Amino acid sequence: MTRQTQFIILGVLLAVLAVSSIYLYRTNYSAQGATPQQVSQDARFTPLNVDNPALRLDILKRFLALEYKGVHRSIFSATLPPPPAPPPSKQVNVAPAIPSGPPPLTVDAKYFGYVSDYGGSHRRAFFATTNNEEGIIAGEGDTFMGRFRVVRLTNTTADVEEVSSGRRTTLTMEEPSPNG
Repeated sequence: MTRQTQFIILGVLLAVLAVSSIYLYRTNYSAQGATPQQVSQDARFTPLNVDNPALRLDILKRFLALEYKGVHRSIFSATLPPPPAPPPSKQVNVAPAIPSGPPPLTVDAKYFGYVSDYGGSHRRAFFATTNNEEGIIAGEGDTFMGRFRVVRLTNTTADVEEVSSGRRTTLTMEEPSPNG
């Protein structure tokens, strides 16, 4: 766009601005001068309908007798007030714990593997004593270490029952230690 075209556009815009401002000024001025609005402020006021405008001294006395029951501290101090005293604790008599039964069964052997026949119906488990001195092979229904019976064998666990008491436990398969 050339410089001459820019001056023409600027002149047209200034003329439009001048015409619109004159139009707005005349419409506002003529509306104010032609119909002056003289609405009295007193015409809109309506007093409240109060039966007895006397001061209620009974309510005032009740409010003056109120006392603040919250924490009393200086609002100008940055330190926190001391924490409130804990409520008095009620002493609860706790009955001694009732034993839930015999202690859990502990087996002094580790389950570290199994073998099964071709059909998978007869499994035999491999157990080792805790100090790895002795290896034990027992199938389902067999007893080992003189007091435990193998109840069920799975791929990862062996269910064992103590013969004398009938208590049961489950041994999970463990890796044998490298020294035995």
